[in-house]
Amino acid sequence: MMRLALSCFTLGLALSSSTAGDWPQFRGPAGSGVADDQKPPVKFGPKENLAWKVAVPPGASSPIVVGDKLILTAFENDKLYTICYATADGKELWRADAKAKQIEAFHPIHGSPAASTPASDGKSVVSYFGSCGLICYDLAGKELWRFELPTAVTNNEFGTGVSPVLADGLVLLARDLSKDSAVYAVDLATGSQKWKTDRKAFTSYSTPLVWADGDAKVLAVPGARTLTGYALKTGKELWSLDKMSAVACTTPVAYKGALVYSGWAPGGADFKMPTFEEILQAAGDEKLGYLSKAGAAKTFFKDFFDNNDPNKDGKVTREEWELNLKALAGGENRAVALKPGAKPELAWSYAKGLPYVPSPIVYRDRFYLFKDGPQMTCLDAATGKPVYEGERVKAGPMVYASPVAANGHLYLAGLDGTVAVVAAGEDAPDVVHSVKLAEPVRATPALAHDTLYVRSDKFLYAFRAGK
Repeated sequence: MMRLALSCFTLGLALSSSTAGDWPQFRGPAGSGVADDQKPPVKFGPKENLAWKVAVPPGASSPIVVGDKLILTAFENDKLYTICYATADGKELWRADAKAKQIEAFHPIHGSPAASTPASDGKSVVSYFGSCGLICYDLAGKELWRFELPTAVTNNEFGTGVSPVLADGLVLLARDLSKDSAVYAVDLATGSQKWKTDRKAFTSYSTPLVWADGDAKVLAVPGARTLTGYALKTGKELWSLDKMSAVACTTPVAYKGALVYSGWAPGGADFKMPTFEEILQAAGDEKLGYLSKAGAAKTFFKDFFDNNDPNKDGKVTREEWELNLKALAGGENRAVALKPGAKPELAWSYAKGLPYVPSPIVYRDRFYLFKDGPQMTCLDAATGKPVYEGERVKAGPMVYASPVAANGHLYLAGLDGTVAVVAAGEDAPDVVHSVKLAEPVRATPALAHDTLYVRSDKFLYAFRAGK
């Protein structure tokens, strides 16, 4: 199942070897999205504070920054790569081919087989691809080990979205698929499996969080309709919170001992999916008795027809449509805060303005939710009470990237290429700067060494004050 390490190295706690100011995993230090010791520029653009710009291959993974290196994953010419760039000038230093035997099925517009963000402890970097599994490299690009996994099969063939995280010498991966879902813990030094816990869950896209619950360390894993805690050392299930969203895309965050999480999916009380009769009427396919691709193009379903046509006969039948409705049924869209404890208690719950894909962020005692629209909601992180709700902001109308924060500002990126800066701590979303890049931005930006790194669909930008 795996090749043993080509070389061994001594590792302590996760991220213990990382350089101060690094952005070592999805959403940065501890998965928080916050780098408050950094001072990236507030004003930037193609002609302002641009340190460098380089072309990058396609992919939806976010960049990570380890010392003087920036690393991301990409998909080009039917190959999957981990690529390393110099943070000084964007020069490509190395690229490693994952050598996947088969590429997982993925949505050609909204998905990517290179959607998972790498993670680093400052000495090595681990990439995950749904197509083939986990691969560990040293920072010079030499492969150390690989932990092979079967090619991922996701519901509706959307593709993989989860990223690995590192903690206590372990690589942790939550792999919720259409079948054989499980959480894995792999030894970072050798690539050997430490534990595996099976899950009765269908496809999810959320990256888990290592939560310090008192003296214990818990891996908090979002899933379909649930949020579950596992003992970091053993993988034993400790607790599970039900009545969560039917699809999990977002990542939890920690706040002063509490665990905060927000989930939203179609099919909840605030977004009812149409019945088969209603979608046929919207498509003008009533006489056909099935949903055609041409008809679907007239509806919100236009980009998702092929992924929901399992037998590829050009039709979505009543049975196929109702299977989708069944998968989304029973979910409850809400944000929650859990108090620490053997069986965490609910501190507060909130159900408005919840984002589908972008993860929420806690910054300076406030909990921010950024959703399509674009709209922002801000809550008191301790109580869940609203500071403001559903306020429009000058940012992209559709959002995949998660907010990040530093030096009193939130950085927001939209699929239309807009990158906006919002002043934190205000009683309304005060956009102090907004610029529109020429390409869509779907990857979460990185904040490291006083630099804002933005990956668009075609380029990697480094914005640095004084440049």
